[in-house]
Amino acid sequence: MSLSPSLVMRIVPDEGEAVDWTAHHNIIFRDVLEAISQVMPHATATAFEYEDEEGDRITVRGDEELQAMINGHMWMNCERQRRGVPLEPLMVYPKACRTSRRRNFCGLTVNTKAAPVNNAMPTNASLPTESSHKPERGDIRIILANGQVSHTDIQHLDILGHGNGGTVYRALHTSTSRIIAVKVIPLDVTPDVQKQIISELEILFQCSSPFIIEFYGAFFVENRISICTEYMDGGSLDQYGWIPEPVLGRIAVSVVKGLLYLWELKIMHRDVKPSNILVSTRGQVKLCDFGVSRQLVNSIATTYVGTHAYMAPERIQGDEYSIRSELWSLGVSLLEMALGRFPYPTESHGGAETFLPIALLQCIVHENPPRLPEDKFSPAFVDFVSQWYVIDF
Repeated sequence: MSLSPSLVMRIVPDEGEAVDWTAHHNIIFRDVLEAISQVMPHATATAFEYEDEEGDRITVRGDEELQAMINGHMWMNCERQRRGVPLEPLMVYPKACRTSRRRNFCGLTVNTKAAPVNNAMPTNASLPTESSHKPERGDIRIILANGQVSHTDIQHLDILGHGNGGTVYRALHTSTSRIIAVKVIPLDVTPDVQKQIISELEILFQCSSPFIIEFYGAFFVENRISICTEYMDGGSLDQYGWIPEPVLGRIAVSVVKGLLYLWELKIMHRDVKPSNILVSTRGQVKLCDFGVSRQLVNSIATTYVGTHAYMAPERIQGDEYSIRSELWSLGVSLLEMALGRFPYPTESHGGAETFLPIALLQCIVHENPPRLPEDKFSPAFVDFVSQWYVIDF
């Protein structure tokens, strides 16, 4: 995407004056680090942060996150321009390399000793029951102590994917010869990301549903946390393209049951999309990746997270996140899987379809929601999918 000269990044170091940098070309993550190095010649920045409209710091570590940051800023500036409000620079806060003493914000320790392993992999039945003591928020040592998986029992086989701060592997649990999924996340992350990790563990620890991935345990080794869950051999639904209506109907029922289960626990998933819906060759459908989930009972969920393309209009405009917002994301996901393509505008670059960020966000906010073509789907299914699109302004 071509960036106009009006894209101004204001680099704000920990010490010294802020410097404005105007980007006249298609920048990549490495370009921003180079600009930061000129502002901070005696420090080495490996990432940087920016603030969303709620004031939360978001960390950027690669080109995909950089593009999301720029798209969000351009959208906000378009809204400012439409309202006649002066445009603002994009504030960038460098993250210089830190000493090991500062890396572990939560006071976590590295456990390099093998934990005892039973003859079978632990299941949800071995986790505390509803009447058992539940760990308090942040009590991560208690959570990890309940797991019976050790790094000495894990053999990584191949990479399944990247995202949400870590890498997901297909792995072998050598003691039981069972294939599992292992999400490995480095500890050198911001406090916000560490809170997300703890939240993910808490949610997995609570869940016992046939529509939610099973949690086997977690451990720390060499400043990395590994979260072990069941392996779904069918992968995620974003890989399948068009899905027939009868199959998609059964998938939708499973996803709704999974969401209902979470809502009963006062939990919102907050990132419903095809890549976070897993399937198996046994016909199972399960929700995964609660890295951006949040307890409803703690506070009103207003954090601006998740994937913009699947966000409800009220979320794009910075309003409160609600169950209706969750249903909207499900509706977009069902449309995408039914059509075999993303239902909002795209443009072609060298044969590849890419999103038009500003046009996409404007379309979601200001246009009527897309609908399934009635000549290709049953009236009942068209009505079923359209029920998820409830604009909550």
